Amino acid sequence: MGNNNQGWLLLVGILLILNLPYSLAFGGNENKINTAVFLSPKFVLGPGSVENRFYYNVDFPKGHIALKSFNAEVVDEAGNPVPLHETYLHHWIVGRYFVRKGVEISEFDDSAKFNKSDYISGRNSGICQNLGQFFGLGSETRKTATHIPDPYGIEVGNPAEIPSGFEEQWMINVHAIDTRGVEDKLGCTECRCDLYNVTVDEYGRPLRPDYKGGLLCCYDRVQCRVKQGFEGVRRILYLRYTVKWIDMDSSVLPVKVYIFDITDTWKRTRNSTGINAEHQCKVEYDIEPCHATGLADDGCVDTRRISLDMPFGGYLIYGVAHQHSGGTGSALYREDGQVMCSSLPTYGEGEEPGNEAGYIVGMTTCYPQPGAIEISRGETLILESNYSSIRHHTGVMGLFYILVADQLPNPMHTLHTYIQIQGSITLMAILWAVVAMIGVVAVIAVGIRYRLKRGGEDGYEAVGM
Repeated sequence: MGNNNQGWLLLVGILLILNLPYSLAFGGNENKINTAVFLSPKFVLGPGSVENRFYYNVDFPKGHIALKSFNAEVVDEAGNPVPLHETYLHHWIVGRYFVRKGVEISEFDDSAKFNKSDYISGRNSGICQNLGQFFGLGSETRKTATHIPDPYGIEVGNPAEIPSGFEEQWMINVHAIDTRGVEDKLGCTECRCDLYNVTVDEYGRPLRPDYKGGLLCCYDRVQCRVKQGFEGVRRILYLRYTVKWIDMDSSVLPVKVYIFDITDTWKRTRNSTGINAEHQCKVEYDIEPCHATGLADDGCVDTRRISLDMPFGGYLIYGVAHQHSGGTGSALYREDGQVMCSSLPTYGEGEEPGNEAGYIVGMTTCYPQPGAIEISRGETLILESNYSSIRHHTGVMGLFYILVADQLPNPMHTLHTYIQIQGSITLMAILWAVVAMIGVVAVIAVGIRYRLKRGGEDGYEAVGM
């Protein structure tokens, strides 16, 4: 019995040798994922007040890297997540820019006021000129997946793409509304102008008479109407954001970020020479209530559809929609009606952060199999956004984010990423480990032969040697 056990030990040792490169590679592949948690500059909110600022040169991973995910949420001074029914996260966005070395940008600066020679936008690849962010969500942020599957990543920090004399920096915009004690929580989160007693925008320009609500009425430091007699403390809050990334190398396939908007008024023109000139993305729109038509409540749905000609081609890797309360889902179709990606909201049912009743707390995402969905340059796609129209909604959004890769992994790419050595694990280290393991197995083999030889001398028959 002892001889059989030692034979199995020899077999296990051999298998360990054969599996060693793969084991080390799996460990290296997992270890190369970097994670960092940052806080935005603090902001202070009291009942009914609004935060909507752009913070420049925020903390962000440095170097030539591939972003794998970005998540964020509002937390208090102690780091506790703040529920949406107290502070509504209307949206957050994170974007890239390049600034001339030596030029300081205040966290409260307006990019429109920068010296154009000192500031260059590092926007995404999308067709809406005013939607240049790389990531961005809202109330759904806690339960919406943002991870980018292997072997893909968003490439940033490439020295070849940074203009000479400039450096890459990152900006975060936080739009949060404190709804503690307000007269109408939904009305405040939908930025209804009458609740904010606003008739001009943040630049002092009069609002048009038919503008009932939206971003122009809940800009930074305005106040939504609070119930008479309600008192609440002002508190310090932060946007806590978590970034995951890997070092950029030949095993990573870059993806590009594109954002579509249901309010895009793009029109085909024969003289079109670019992807930006004809796209006017208004970002927000209103939902008019359905009238008594004999339909049940679930029949009151506002559906918007637009056609968009793709100025790019590639393979769809990821997709997700952004909607506000009342949203019932969004989808991207081919012209023949084939669904390429649909994204549906999850509504909360409780009080705790991430499950707040009445709020969208998550959006489903699309992760097609590599190569399953290809977008052809010039192809026409259909974007659809659906909202409940039982009641009037102001300032809703119908954005759709997709990630597109120019190429697919070759047949051996996945295997290659498994056996690729990262960090301190080098090929020489593997060779030395293999040599050491061979030595160990050799010693075991000698010991087994010696034991078997002695066993034979004692009248036992040697088996398998």
